[in-house]
Amino acid sequence: MRRSLVLALLVVVLGFAAMQTGRRLLFNLTYLLGGTLVLSFIWAWSNAHFLALQRISATTRSQVGRMFEERFIVRNRGWLPKLWLEVRDDSTLPNHHVGRVVHSLMPRQARGWSVKTLCVQRGRFRLGPMELVTGDPFGLFTFTRAIPHTSALIVYPATFDLPTFEPPRGRLVGGEALYRRTHHITPNVAGVRDYQPGDSFNRIHWRSTARTGRLIVKEFEEDPTADVWLVVDMDATTVAVAQEYAHFVKFHPSVWQPALPEPILPSSEEYVVTAAASIGRYFINQKRPVGLIAHAQERFILQPDRGPRQMRRLLEHLAVIHAEGRTPLHHLLALEDAFFTRGTTLIVCTASPSDTWVQALTLLRRRGTRPMAVVVDAHSFDPHRLSPDDVMTALQVAGIPAYRLQRGDDFATALGHRASVGERAKKAK
Repeated sequence: MRRSLVLALLVVVLGFAAMQTGRRLLFNLTYLLGGTLVLSFIWAWSNAHFLALQRISATTRSQVGRMFEERFIVRNRGWLPKLWLEVRDDSTLPNHHVGRVVHSLMPRQARGWSVKTLCVQRGRFRLGPMELVTGDPFGLFTFTRAIPHTSALIVYPATFDLPTFEPPRGRLVGGEALYRRTHHITPNVAGVRDYQPGDSFNRIHWRSTARTGRLIVKEFEEDPTADVWLVVDMDATTVAVAQEYAHFVKFHPSVWQPALPEPILPSSEEYVVTAAASIGRYFINQKRPVGLIAHAQERFILQPDRGPRQMRRLLEHLAVIHAEGRTPLHHLLALEDAFFTRGTTLIVCTASPSDTWVQALTLLRRRGTRPMAVVVDAHSFDPHRLSPDDVMTALQVAGIPAYRLQRGDDFATALGHRASVGERAKKAK
């Protein structure tokens, strides 16, 4: 813009001098510089308007540890060549470097490139908006064209295959059944009814069909002991972050280091969420209904259900929750105790070093709830944080099964067997 203003001022001065002196040279210079100014403006304007940018995302869902890929295609729809073109992107996905400078884009020609980004942080991220910056060959004018279109990318937390995860065992006293009909096949048959379009053939009751002469199907009830509630503690006061956290977020894979040094970010919050996602996946694969409760930036409640659709809902909730809550875990358990009915399996994932919430779990256990705890060791991320040894001792005294997670632990191993007194003593040393 400064160059164009200087050139325009020079044209005015030359034109004024030519009119005062009448010299042909000054008139020719005025025409030449004025024509160059007008041609450069038209060229730069056409470069910015006769142009198309296509953004193709392979998916709108990804997961921590996986690659997210996008394809970009720039197309010149004008009759003038574009000597240079800069593409700018304002996406919020960490390390998603989309910007490019495209050279020598001939008329009716297209140029494309792909961008692959390693997802290192869970959450909901914005893709776009974008800007196209171009100009004339002389660098006199620069035009910026905004592309306001945006889309969303949800990065799920990482999940690990758990070969085993032992819930507390026990049997309900008779008369505690909850009579709720379900479209899933369970061991509890509630009755029979006439066949309706859409019913699967494995629900057909063949004896009743043979007796009545028409198709009869079985109806099922929910198993009252099958509900699994995941309580994820998102209290802001319990978060512990390692010093390398910011470096890990900015990590970009290279030939020398193609993957993160650790599978997930070194934060107690990420370990709590990843543990909840892995446990939820384990029980859903076992065809158990899984629900979620978390008091984060807002109250998150996901009612128990089965199947892949419930797994997607669970991951979507866990992807967006952050440790911004102000509700201590023992208050959360007291506020939401209406969901924890008799026979319910309750799994608490927390990094809280206080044993107050253990007392709340003990009260729920006396009411017939079967609690468990996954305790993330905040001290392993930040040496200034308290160790959860007292919490693990309180859980053992209360007879509540507990699992302990430290930074760098293998999730399948740490969640595959319960923490014992010997292990706690060894870790304390």
